[in-house]
Amino acid sequence: MKIRKDQRGLLFKEGEYVKFLPPGNYFSLLGGNIEIHQVLNPFVSRIDFSFLRNDPILMKELEIIDLKDNEIAIHFEEDKFKSVLKTGIHAFWKGIKARSFIKINLDDPFVSEEIERSILMKPEVKDLVSSYAVESYEKGLLFIENAFVKLLEPGNYFYWKGTKSISVIKADLRQLQTEITGQEIMSKDKIPLRLNFVCQYKITDPIQCLVEIKDYVSQLYIHLQLVLREYIGSLTLDEILSKKEEIGSYVTEKIKTSMPSMGLEILFGGVKDVILPGEIKEILNQVLIAEKKAQANVIMRREETASTRSLLNTAKLMEENATLYKLKELEYVERISEKISQITLTGGIQLIDQLKGLLLPLKDDTQKKS
Repeated sequence: MKIRKDQRGLLFKEGEYVKFLPPGNYFSLLGGNIEIHQVLNPFVSRIDFSFLRNDPILMKELEIIDLKDNEIAIHFEEDKFKSVLKTGIHAFWKGIKARSFIKINLDDPFVSEEIERSILMKPEVKDLVSSYAVESYEKGLLFIENAFVKLLEPGNYFYWKGTKSISVIKADLRQLQTEITGQEIMSKDKIPLRLNFVCQYKITDPIQCLVEIKDYVSQLYIHLQLVLREYIGSLTLDEILSKKEEIGSYVTEKIKTSMPSMGLEILFGGVKDVILPGEIKEILNQVLIAEKKAQANVIMRREETASTRSLLNTAKLMEENATLYKLKELEYVERISEKISQITLTGGIQLIDQLKGLLLPLKDDTQKKS
C-alpha cells in the first residue's frame, strides 16, 4: 500500500493503534489496517485522541489546540481567516500550510486589539460578538455583570459573548425636552386652571445622570411640577395671564437652585398654554367685550369733541370774515350740485328775473371791488 506525499497513515492492529506511518510504500501486514489522512484537512481519527497522545512521533507531526469550556480560537491559514474553533481538541498536520491561532478566553469580554474589526464581521465570528455603536452626539456607559465599568466615547465597540453579561446604556447629549401637560392648579384667588409647561435641558454628566440617579426624567418632572404648583398658587388669575413669560424664568431659576445636582443643565422653561374652565372663559370674554366697548365709547366721544371743536373754530372764522362765509356757502352749493344731474325750471319770465336779481348784484359788487 502506498501513502502519498499529501497523506499520512496510522497503523492499527486488531483495533488498537500501533504507530504513525509517513509517506511511502507499505506491504500488507497480517491482522493490521492503515487509516489514511489528508494533510490538507484537520486531523480527525476514529479513535479517541487521548489514546494517540502517547505516541511522541505522531505528536511532533501535529499542531494541537486544546480549548476549554470558556475558550475559543480564531484559526488562520497563510495569514487569512479560516475558521473559529470551539471547545475541544483540534489537531492539524504540520509543514503543509502556515497556520496561526488566536486563543480567546471568554471570561474576558474585551476584544484584543490584535483582532482586526473585519474578522469580527465574518458570519462565523459575528454571532459570538456583541456590537454597540455610540453616535457622535452620545456618550456610552459600559456595564459588565450590571456594574458600571467605564464611559465610552463615540465609536463602534465589540465584546465577546461569554460568561459575563454586557450592556451599554447611551446618554443623548443633545438638547432634550420634557413637558408637563394638563397640570391642574388652583390660583391664589381660588380659580382652577390647567397649565402646559415645557422645559428644555441637556445632560452634562452621563455617569451622575444615568448611574447615580434612577430615572432622571421622572425626577426632573416631579421637581418642575412642585415648583410650578408653588409659584402659580401664589398668583391671581390676572397675574398669571399677565406674567406668562416671567413664570418660565422663575421656575427655571428655582429648579437650578432647589433641585439636587443630577448631571443636567436646565436651558429654558416656559408656559405653553393656560387652559381655563368653560364658565371662567365665558366671564372673561364678557369682561373683555365690556372693556372694548368702553374703549370704543371713549374714542367716539373724543372724536365727537374734536369734531365739535373744529366746527366751532370754523364758525368763528366765518363770522369774522364774510368772504370766507360766502366761499363756504359756495363750497356746499358745489357739493350739492355734484349730486344733481338735471335741473328743470318752471315759472316763466318771473323766475328768470329773480335769478338775474340774485346774480347781477354779485357781478356788480365784484366789478366795484376790482
